[in-house]
Amino acid sequence: MLSDTIAAISTAVGESGIAVIRVSGPEAISEVGRLFRSKTALPEAESHTVHYGFIVDPATGEKLEEVLVSVFRAPRSFTTEDVVEISTHGGIISVKRVMDLLLQQRGIRLAEPGEFTKRAFLNGRIDLSQAEAVIDLIRSKSDRAFSVALKQVEGQLSRQISKLRHTLIETLAHIEVNIDYPEHDVESMTMAFIKEKCAEVSEGIDALLKTANQGKILREGITTAIVGRPNVGKSSLMNALARENKAIVTDIPGTTRDVIEEYVTINNIPLKLLDTAGIRETMDVVEQIGVERSKAAVSEADLILLVLNSAEALHEDEIALMEQLKGRSTIVLLNKIDLPQQLDREVVRRYFPEESIVELSVKTEEGLDHLEDAIARMFFGGELESNDLTYVSNVRHIALLKKAKQSLADAYEAADSGIPIDILQIDVRLAWEQLGEVIGDSAPDALIDQIFSQFCLGK
Repeated sequence: MLSDTIAAISTAVGESGIAVIRVSGPEAISEVGRLFRSKTALPEAESHTVHYGFIVDPATGEKLEEVLVSVFRAPRSFTTEDVVEISTHGGIISVKRVMDLLLQQRGIRLAEPGEFTKRAFLNGRIDLSQAEAVIDLIRSKSDRAFSVALKQVEGQLSRQISKLRHTLIETLAHIEVNIDYPEHDVESMTMAFIKEKCAEVSEGIDALLKTANQGKILREGITTAIVGRPNVGKSSLMNALARENKAIVTDIPGTTRDVIEEYVTINNIPLKLLDTAGIRETMDVVEQIGVERSKAAVSEADLILLVLNSAEALHEDEIALMEQLKGRSTIVLLNKIDLPQQLDREVVRRYFPEESIVELSVKTEEGLDHLEDAIARMFFGGELESNDLTYVSNVRHIALLKKAKQSLADAYEAADSGIPIDILQIDVRLAWEQLGEVIGDSAPDALIDQIFSQFCLGK
């Protein structure tokens, strides 16, 4: 497949200022050159130059589109192959005309999802963790998540993983010497060396796993369910946090009948907000379905925002809900503090600690900043780590790091128990391979195909 020349639209289809079509492979420059008319013939163009001209149908001589064509010669390109990027006018018709003509050429085929990045990986320009970070870069929901992904694209995580693997390969070499030339080594010294190196690498893995919870949240966001009785201000809170009217707000209880989703960013923390139907006993069939969906959303949420009307006494439904949520990651919002207060706060404090209770008025937006602080405090101990952006956010990476740590723990225990050194090396080598799978050095082909299939077409 690497001998093929591929093409795909790299920008979103629709009306825009420009659109970009990317072509990569051994025939990229020559094939596009057959269609491009300019003062400079494309096969003679230097690398990293941009040329103005027209895409022309060679069969009819008709000018199809006015374009700018950028040339990147191997190996100084994203894929390390010859790459041509064609910038057309934005719009469905202009892009389609050029793309259709490209695919009519015998030397060009349509790229598979993520195939440009896959070629960059297979050609050694980036490793697997950097390739996966490209997806995170595209899907980032906050500035912080984008910065973390960018550092990973630059290879910050890869360098740390490679450093740990280097320590393990030195350990394996020491073991091999002991096995091949036992008369020149003292086994007790080798065992002590193995234990020292296993502990050293394990500490390095711990440092990476320490960031896993924060990294996963930055990557995926916190699924946050807004719950409470009807008409306590759930939809108004949703609208206030989203900064737009996503949910219908009326004085009529039970307006929200389904779960409404919206992504917002609070203190650089991405939240997937779920505005749920008011939880109460009802005879309305449609509302009953909404209540059941609300309960399902609560069971799956990472964070629950329980909204109570502080201008009214607690209802039996609310006390039952607090009992159900006790022990969950819950922030209680005492809403409508701009009105005369009727709610007994002491009852709420029986179920939730003081730091999880926030007083606010969604109507006046008083206290919303306290909610933001409470979320940061609950999930990040107050704030995100500000200096080191090496977060492990990928579930696959986290699982492999945990496996590698367990393999090292098995090797350490074996060394402590006097297990023969040729048996002990199996666990050390397994840890080395598991770390290698993070960056793709020992990843199976099926895994690589599965990862790149998640990419969009043209990336």
